[in-house]
Amino acid sequence: MSDNSNQNQSEGSDDVTSPDTIGASTPSDSGNLEKDPSDWVSGDDPMTEAQRSYLDTLARQAGEELPADLNKAQASEHIDRLRSATDK
Repeated sequence: MSDNSNQNQSEGSDDVTSPDTIGASTPSDSGNLEKDPSDWVSGDDPMTEAQRSYLDTLARQAGEELPADLNKAQASEHIDRLRSATDK
């Protein structure tokens, strides 16, 4: 029996999937792996401290003031917009 189990492990090991893995074994050809922030499950949660800090830096560089109570999706959209505007 041990010979059979060793054989199963060595055969086709590149094609073996495990319930503990995520993602495909080969990249997708879809091209766009980003989700629209408005489609995020946690998009309505308050922005993270990292988002707040980065957004503060970008807004200061752009000379803009933004509300401090943004959610994650809103913060992400502002970050994308300000990054494009400031080329950062």
